[in-house]
Amino acid sequence: MLSCRADDAGGIVAAMIVLFTDFGLQGPYTGQMAAVLHQTAPGVPVISLFADLPPGQARPAAYLLAAYGTWFPPGTVLLCVVDPGVGSDRRALIVEADGRFYVGPDNGLFEIVLRRASRAQIWQISWRPPVLSASFHGRDLFAPVAARLARGETSESLGQASQAAPQPSWPDDLAEIVYIDHYGNALTGLRGETIARGALLSAAGRVLAHSETFSAVPQGTAFWYVNSNGLVEIAVNQGRADRELGLAIGASIAIAG
Repeated sequence: MLSCRADDAGGIVAAMIVLFTDFGLQGPYTGQMAAVLHQTAPGVPVISLFADLPPGQARPAAYLLAAYGTWFPPGTVLLCVVDPGVGSDRRALIVEADGRFYVGPDNGLFEIVLRRASRAQIWQISWRPPVLSASFHGRDLFAPVAARLARGETSESLGQASQAAPQPSWPDDLAEIVYIDHYGNALTGLRGETIARGALLSAAGRVLAHSETFSAVPQGTAFWYVNSNGLVEIAVNQGRADRELGLAIGASIAIAG
C-alpha cells in the first residue's frame, strides 16, 4: 500500500513522484513526461532527481537508484526511465520495495533495489494508453502508470504479479565509476560501509587515501570519501576529479591497501 496524504478535496495522493532518467538536461522529454504527470495526478509534487544518468546504461543507474531511492519516504513513486530497449519485447514493470514504488523497464534497472529490499513485490504492467508510441514509453506508458499509482490506483489494477529478469553477473557493489556530477566528482557503485576508512583506493593509476571532508586535504589533492547517500566518491579539493584523474563512466576502482 502507498503511504499517502489527503489532498484539499479529501482524496488520497502519494507523497511525491520522483524522476530518475537519462533524458539529459535539455530537450522536450522531461517536460513532456512532467506534463503527463500533472494532467493525470494533479497536486502530487514531481521532483527531478536525475535527468543526466549515463545514457542508455541500466547497470550504473541501478546502483545509483538503490542508493538514492531509499532517501525518499515510503509512499514515493519513482519514475525510472533508462530504456535503450524501448520498442523491443522487454517488459514494463512496477516494483514495490520497502514501501516505495518504482516504475520502468525490465532491463536490470531495479536489480540492486530488489536485492537490498527487506520486502518486495513485482508486477508486469498490462495497462495500455489509447496511443502508445514505439519510442517514448516514458511519456506514454511509464508516466501514466506512475501517476495512477500516485493518485491511489493499485498495482493489481495496472498489471499482473511477475518477476524481474535477473542479472546474476552484477555484483552487490560495483567497483566502477557510475556517475560524474556537476563538479567533476566521480561516484562509484561501492557502498562506503563495505570499505574500511583506512583503505587506499586505486583509480586511473592513482592511489587515493580517504578523507572525511574536502577541507581536510590540501587544495588540488585527490582523495576518496563516503558521500551523503553512502556511496564511495572520488574527488579533488577545489578541482575536477574526472579531468585531473582521467575518470569516466565504467572506469574500474580497486582497493589498493
